[in-house]
Amino acid sequence: MNTNLTGELIYSYDLDITGTTDFGVSMSDILGGKVKMPPQGARFDVAFAGRATGRLAGAVSGVDYLRMRADGRIDLDIRATIETDDGCRIALSADGVARPQPGNPVAELRENVSLTTAAEKCAWVNTCQVWGVGTVNLATGKIHIDAWLQ
Repeated sequence: MNTNLTGELIYSYDLDITGTTDFGVSMSDILGGKVKMPPQGARFDVAFAGRATGRLAGAVSGVDYLRMRADGRIDLDIRATIETDDGCRIALSADGVARPQPGNPVAELRENVSLTTAAEKCAWVNTCQVWGVGTVNLATGKIHIDAWLQ
């Protein structure tokens, strides 16, 4: 993937979607064309878990409280935890967008990430600006993100 970003790649993660909570209409029905997008849009809580590699290697788990808009844009509101292999617990907060392509289960992801911890050996993350780029394959439930320290 050509990210056109500069900076240090601090993690890549591969995640599995582990559950989806809907609020009146299912995401698969909307994406499959079985139902029309409600004019007010729709909300879904998408749980995920997996593993990060790189400078912040470890277990990742969290929820994306996403909002699917009537115009097709998907707004991301992500809260997650990275538990690094060297014992740090880092809170991840991100917003961003998913850009689905009609007829294609793969959507592009763009994330604006903030990392927070009180763990001394990982405290360097507190002042960082991180941009994440990747994809989600809604057919397979797989997410991939590369995160770049800016």
